[in-house]
Amino acid sequence: MAHKKAGGSTRNGRDSKPKYLGIKRYGGQVINAGTIIVRQRGTQFHPGRYVGIGKDHTLYALKTGKVVFGVKGALNKRCVSIEPINEEVAA
Repeated sequence: MAHKKAGGSTRNGRDSKPKYLGIKRYGGQVINAGTIIVRQRGTQFHPGRYVGIGKDHTLYALKTGKVVFGVKGALNKRCVSIEPINEEVAA
């Protein structure tokens, strides 16, 4: 009978890199397209204008602009939107 423990068994069943959840960019910050705004499980925050949602419910910017947090709809859902910089300059 062998008396040696299995090598690496203490690392079995764990993620190699944890997902750090939470808000990554705050209201008023200017961000580039593709930047992650919120990492979340479920939809505590919903996508608004120019914001996309990944299959793990991560919200990301579709256009370069300023981050805006708000409440919308009859159910008062918290949402995240982007105000594009190009529209501000043109207006």
